Amino acid sequence: MGGKSESKVAYFEKLEKLLEEYSKIFIINVDNVSSQQMHEVRISLRGQAVVLMGKNTMIRRALKGLIPSHPNYERLLPFVKENVGFVFTNATDLKEIREKIICNRVAAPARAGAVAPVDVIIEAHNTGMEPGKTAFFQTLGIPTKIARGTIEISSDVTLVVKGEKVGPSEATLLNVLNRSPFTYGLVVNQIYDDGQTYSSDVLDIEEEALLKSFSSCIATITCISLAVGYPTIPSVFHSLVNSYKNLLAIAVETEFGWEGVEELKDRIANPDKYAGQQQAATSTSNATSGGNAAPAPEPEEESEEEEDGFDLFG
Repeated sequence: MGGKSESKVAYFEKLEKLLEEYSKIFIINVDNVSSQQMHEVRISLRGQAVVLMGKNTMIRRALKGLIPSHPNYERLLPFVKENVGFVFTNATDLKEIREKIICNRVAAPARAGAVAPVDVIIEAHNTGMEPGKTAFFQTLGIPTKIARGTIEISSDVTLVVKGEKVGPSEATLLNVLNRSPFTYGLVVNQIYDDGQTYSSDVLDIEEEALLKSFSSCIATITCISLAVGYPTIPSVFHSLVNSYKNLLAIAVETEFGWEGVEELKDRIANPDKYAGQQQAATSTSNATSGGNAAPAPEPEEESEEEEDGFDLFG
């Protein structure tokens, strides 16, 4: 009993030390992961992260003991379930750490009762099996035909659907066909970062998408602010421009004016006065843009012959 108590105390102390030393935690699932895979992951993370496994009851008890002094640790409790573990790190590039965690995957045969992580599709092909086993395929609803004395699957069939359990017949068929359709490795369930938890999918969001979303939010805030007449930083510029437009409209319709608006009012009142300036500006623009234009074709010379074909020099 004393040995077990000492090991628990040592585990609690180690977990507390890691929580204090590292600000970021990958919460991982280790279902169907071999000890060799875990060893290889630890080696790949050496110097960048630390992996800690343990029984869920011990992890929960340790976290609950630390919550009074560190309330943010309570965010970890909902994810301490099934075969869970922690990867502690202070790295700035969390995407790189995640890739090292999940990249070590191993192909494995389908086992009866296992939940399929992906759809398993049997492609149309010649199995090489003798015709006597046709009934086995018929039981699973797989269309077959006899070709060259062997069983041939005539069309693609989805044998196992993702999220469903593998049946004994399906597992037997996959083993007979020498198929290992599943790959197993560490799975990142959640990320704890300075008191906040979020899905690992957040790491796949690119900077361009963030800027686009930010711009969309700014546009929405601006529209709402202008609609309700409540000034905000994004809407101030638009409010100033709209106010100036209103002042211009008032100045044009009334005697009110200022130095900058007098020319505008004069242009509206006397458009012919400025027509020549507009034409001159247009000609200058055309001359500038057409400086390299090809010269106009010269007119063709008139024929030296009379209409009746009489040659004057004949």
